[in-house]
Amino acid sequence: MTDRTGRRNGAAWGVAGWGAGVLVLLAGLPAAASGRLPDRLATHWSAGSDRPDGSLPLWAAALLPALVWTVLTAVVALTVRRGGNRGIPPWAAATLGSGGAALVGAQVSVVRANLDRRDWHEAGSVTWWAVGTLVVTGVGAAVPLLAGRRKPAVPRSATDGPAMVVPAGQRFVWLSRTSNPWLQATSAATGLLALAAVVGALAGLTDRTSGAVAAAVLTLSCVVILCCSSVQARVSERGLEVAFGPFGWPRRRWDPDAIESARAEIRTPAQVGGWGYRLSGLGTTVMLRGGECLVVRSRNGREFAVSVDDAERGAALLNAMDAP
Repeated sequence: MTDRTGRRNGAAWGVAGWGAGVLVLLAGLPAAASGRLPDRLATHWSAGSDRPDGSLPLWAAALLPALVWTVLTAVVALTVRRGGNRGIPPWAAATLGSGGAALVGAQVSVVRANLDRRDWHEAGSVTWWAVGTLVVTGVGAAVPLLAGRRKPAVPRSATDGPAMVVPAGQRFVWLSRTSNPWLQATSAATGLLALAAVVGALAGLTDRTSGAVAAAVLTLSCVVILCCSSVQARVSERGLEVAFGPFGWPRRRWDPDAIESARAEIRTPAQVGGWGYRLSGLGTTVMLRGGECLVVRSRNGREFAVSVDDAERGAALLNAMDAP
């Protein structure tokens, strides 16, 4: 499997996880709070008086948004599939992001307004919740579109040969990227749990303090795992740069003068103490899959290794910087 195929499959799994998570929240939130809700839920409010003027049965209030979301995701998926197997375009990510945020925000607003009410006519106001939902929806649409404007770096091919020769005055670059789908799936699952904790706290199903603490811990775990789930190594005349995560941040950089030597070495998770960013007797290792790693030794004697493909060529290019 090529790295491009791996990224495409990872994006597809991410979209599937997002779609399933939103569907569970839309259908499950009213069911989870059914003991504290009236038989009919207020689902529409008068713009002038902010009083409820429309309602639906509890089962319909849960089913209707879930049905709308299912149709939306199906239409987007079919459109993308007919456009060719080229990954998830920014417009599709923006549609699913903003659509999911809008539906979940609306469902949270409806449940919270009806919570602990004897009749739907007594439902509370949803004005400020609607405003917050619009803001989150806008962010959900803007982030994928802005991220899609960044053109990804395209690795330049290098000729095969027993030795690395860099002609004087010419520029060069070597790129290699590796991802771990299991870490990506773990990050996605943790993110969905954080979202569920936030939704539960906002809807009044859990204590706000405990919900906020749980959401903060889960969000931090999601971000850390996501940053350790993929890595890109870049060798150029500026030295070595290692970027973490899907957005290329954080980064570590070594200038050519700071590198004493580089080599390719076979390492396994058992040798370095597990997966992710590991510290062991071998130094620092970014372990995403067992096998070939690019290992650099700095002038201070410390070693840094990252599991990427074609590590031997990257090491040869780094060593060529000091060659006469």
